[in-house]
Amino acid sequence: MKTLIFKYLAFLFVGFLTLSVQAQTKAEKNGWWLGMQSYTFHKFTLVEALDKTQQIGLNYIEVYPGHKLGGKWGDQVFGAQLDKKTQTEIKSLANSKGIKIVAMGVVVTEKPGEWEQIFRFAKDMGMEYISCEPAIADWDLVEKLVKQYGIKISVHNHPQPSTYWKPENLLKEISNRSKLIGSSADVGHWRRNGLNQIECLKKLEGRIISLHFKDIAPKVEGEKEQHDVIWGKGILDVKGMLLELKRQNFKGVFAIEYEYNWDNSVPDIKECVSYFNQVTDQIL
Repeated sequence: MKTLIFKYLAFLFVGFLTLSVQAQTKAEKNGWWLGMQSYTFHKFTLVEALDKTQQIGLNYIEVYPGHKLGGKWGDQVFGAQLDKKTQTEIKSLANSKGIKIVAMGVVVTEKPGEWEQIFRFAKDMGMEYISCEPAIADWDLVEKLVKQYGIKISVHNHPQPSTYWKPENLLKEISNRSKLIGSSADVGHWRRNGLNQIECLKKLEGRIISLHFKDIAPKVEGEKEQHDVIWGKGILDVKGMLLELKRQNFKGVFAIEYEYNWDNSVPDIKECVSYFNQVTDQIL
């Protein structure tokens, strides 16, 4: 009887593993992890953002510092100032929904003394990288902490006058530093600043840690900014970007930062995910 029970349990276990593997997308098998940037849901609390991320079917989230927690934590906001108990509770809540808080960003500080607390928080929360824009004067300190904590730094490219708005500016600061330091490539900001997003990806080959991935509308006279659109319906050549990242053998997180239809963006994002899976099924 014990032998039969053992065989049955073994059969169930193997079946579970098989289903898990089958459930993986081609992108995930290739080391491409699709997740959310919580700023997409900044009109909602982090508790609600986690619910929406689960609803979309994603397992990773990059949380922006200052995101109101909500729920029993009320007006407290996400960041390195959170006490240990709250950190543990937030991490447990995310885990209960099958979501890993993979990063925090975009972090900006002009106070060098804050960096150690930021790295310690990222380590305690089990993050893989910090998306940020370090001050030029802080690079030696930041690199030291990267090596000390084993947390990657992924440098974001906000539009001009941001220091790192174009790849050359970032490469000037990091080309001789640890390979754990690289780009948090926002492909939409590049194009809005008149740069070709695929050429920017090429320039950063070997230095891309993560992406703020998106597609954007054509430029319209009189409009302040080219807004986000469902992937594949804009001007960024999503398939072309993915082919370039495949050529580079990129591995990492594609954080969806969908800055449009703020009040009801989940249906649009689901279409983006569907398009991403469709294209990656073709090219990988």
